[in-house]
Amino acid sequence: MVKIITYRWLGLLSCLLLVVSCKDVLDSITEKKKSYDGNIIVETGELAAVNTVSFVVPRYGRFWSEMKIIGLLNHGEIVKKGDSVALFDPSDINKYIIERETNLETQLASLEKMYVEQENRKQESESRIKNELASYDLKKIELEASRFESDRVQQIKKLEFEQATINLEKEKRIYELSKIINESNLKIQEIRVQQIKDDIEDSKKLLPQLTLRTPVSGVFQIELNRQDPNRSIYKIGDNIYAGNSLAVVPELEHMKVITQVNETDFLKINVDQKVAVRLDALPDVVFNGKVYYVGKLCRPKERNSRQKIFDVEVRITKPDERLRPGMTVSCEFL
Repeated sequence: MVKIITYRWLGLLSCLLLVVSCKDVLDSITEKKKSYDGNIIVETGELAAVNTVSFVVPRYGRFWSEMKIIGLLNHGEIVKKGDSVALFDPSDINKYIIERETNLETQLASLEKMYVEQENRKQESESRIKNELASYDLKKIELEASRFESDRVQQIKKLEFEQATINLEKEKRIYELSKIINESNLKIQEIRVQQIKDDIEDSKKLLPQLTLRTPVSGVFQIELNRQDPNRSIYKIGDNIYAGNSLAVVPELEHMKVITQVNETDFLKINVDQKVAVRLDALPDVVFNGKVYYVGKLCRPKERNSRQKIFDVEVRITKPDERLRPGMTVSCEFL
């Protein structure tokens, strides 16, 4: 009986040793870091686009900081340069344009009325000046003719002439002051009309901007709606505020690999070093790459980990439709 128990314990111990050894093998596979003859270093990484365009919603004019989505391309759809990817509701801007156009008609009528009224007042003022000028000339003649009259009559004619002079100068000053005031009022009204015209023109220029078009070819990826408690992606009918990112388009023509190397291999990695990149989905296909960047600072691989690594960026030298952002790859540093 004792022998049977002993054999059972030995068998259990052997199984434990086997499990531990298998775990070590799995850990080494998980690390994905090997060395072949000391010449090749293999690291895992993730594909990403070198260039990614982000569709950040701008502030449309002075009033529209929130826009409603009425058109949106499907998440993950392939797009070509120039394709429309989203459309915002133009109804508020169109309503504003109509209101400003109505106001413009009112202000133009006021401007036209001002032209007529100022012209009438100008003619009236010129007529008064002519009357006062005639009176002035008459009083001047009467003053000259009073030389042969008595001193009392001469004094009266002199006072009448001075009064006519004062009245003439008064009408001239009124005319000049009215001219300055009329020009100022007219300028203010013309500026008001021009501002409304510019406002309408600027608002109309916003309408084509409500259609977002991608400047690059790639994959359309919709961002999460931060206002949504469920943290779902944006969809048709949602409102989005200015400054928020609606979507991104990674450019697939130029791809890179975000990876890292162990601190013990840091000195073996150099910029422009050749790298053989393999997709986990296509391990037999090799994509050529080069080291583009090697980090200058060492950091822990994971939180509370004693293993230290350096970040490395590898650029794929030729575009390939099979390469997509987020795919897992292995990098063989030659």
